[in-house]
Amino acid sequence: MRAQSPVGLVIIAIAAILISACSSAPPVQPIKKSTEVELNQADAVDTIENEITAAAENQIDVLSPAMFDRAENAFLKAKAAAEKDSDIQVILEHANTARTYLHTAEENAKVARTVLETAIENRNKARAAGATDLESKYQEIEDWFLTLTKAIEKGNIRYAQKNASEVADEFKKIELRAIKKENIGEVKKLLKQAEEDDITQYAPKSFALANKLLNETDTFISKNPYAKDEIYKMARHTLFMAKRALAIADQSKAIESMPPEEIAFYIEDTLSLITRKLGAPDMRDQKFYIQVDNIEKLIQSLLDSNQMMTEKLKSEQTESEAMQADYENRINELNQQIAFLQGRTEEEQAANEQLLEQQRRIKKRLEAERQFNLLFTEVQNYFEADEADVYKKGNQLVIRLKGIGFPVGQAVIMPDTYSLLSKVQRAIRTFDDPSVIIEGHTDSTGTHEFNKNLSRQRAESVRKYLIANQTLPAEKLTAAGFGSERPLASNATPEGRAMNRRIDIIITPQTQPGEAED
Repeated sequence: MRAQSPVGLVIIAIAAILISACSSAPPVQPIKKSTEVELNQADAVDTIENEITAAAENQIDVLSPAMFDRAENAFLKAKAAAEKDSDIQVILEHANTARTYLHTAEENAKVARTVLETAIENRNKARAAGATDLESKYQEIEDWFLTLTKAIEKGNIRYAQKNASEVADEFKKIELRAIKKENIGEVKKLLKQAEEDDITQYAPKSFALANKLLNETDTFISKNPYAKDEIYKMARHTLFMAKRALAIADQSKAIESMPPEEIAFYIEDTLSLITRKLGAPDMRDQKFYIQVDNIEKLIQSLLDSNQMMTEKLKSEQTESEAMQADYENRINELNQQIAFLQGRTEEEQAANEQLLEQQRRIKKRLEAERQFNLLFTEVQNYFEADEADVYKKGNQLVIRLKGIGFPVGQAVIMPDTYSLLSKVQRAIRTFDDPSVIIEGHTDSTGTHEFNKNLSRQRAESVRKYLIANQTLPAEKLTAAGFGSERPLASNATPEGRAMNRRIDIIITPQTQPGEAED
């Protein structure tokens, strides 16, 4: 056993004397008459209840559990006496007993915080990481920790010192386990279930890659448990690759027994679907590589069209600059008036100050409009024509998502929309801490109540996705559902109904154009 230093022996001796003096039931001090007169029943009970609550928030209930229990029991007796409308002297005696026990518990806690400093710190970190969800294992370590704090209460500091580092290590381990469960628990379940269902054979390379990424992420978390951003990115990618492996295995299993012609039909249908979506003629009579080449050229055509839109936006920017020049001319005119009014009477000086304020507002408005137009142009370039329409609505920017789809009657965000939502995230982050409203809209198919509820759920799903991906704080994102109340086109045609089924993202910048001038 390692020899204690002289200073350490002195500290232990002093702490032992303190604990031995505090561990037994302390004597109850008599209540002064002045206190009895000043406090009524409710005051006495409320005051000690607040002290008990504050002590629990300060972890006194675990750092000195026995004394805290005695304090709490005495408080409950005071509360019961007050409810029975007992004599104030009885209530105050119970309250004073509770306060005395509580004081002793606080003194015990001071010693525990010194002796168990690392264990307490690791315990707090483990709880913050969600270790309490690992119920039985966490409770086992918690019970061990309470054994040490109870030992300190009894003056057995050597026992607490001897076991403190081991308890601290156990809290550290369960913290790491909780972090891994939070970030890669779902991946482990998916891959384990795949092995149990014997489907890994259909996509061995994909599952091998997913397992490799899982092991790399697990190792990284073990070495860097507090690198939250990097862990989040790695865990998201690993989960994506695990789900991808399942999808590939499912597809491989589906085509395993298909004859070659059926497989060719499947590929043909996929290419044909893309061709139809691009508005191109049916080319199923051509070889597959020719169909792919045609799709590539159609996409290039859309890109060229997008380039034309960019040129149009540049033209709009030129108009905005002309407007800016007009504002500057107005400012110059105001400057000339200000110079003319310099040195005039008090009345003229007031007019001068008014012109100065008007000048300031115009400059501020001009800068806000210029900045808004630049960001508007930038955001428009984020989206393809078939993904979204981006336009200005007063002081707001509206992104009308045409390319987001949901399963019929459901509000589940499908993986094929993640790319589009990533662009929405980028658009929102382009502005400086804006407020965002997510509106859900449906066509008129179905009942009014069903449509309104479905549109709200879909808007809420988008909101949760944006919050989960740390786009904005939750209080900056609002979801609303309008059902079929605000159609863009007639619901009498399939095309009109398709236009009406949409998600609108309404962005309100923190500094809005036009707000600077009355």
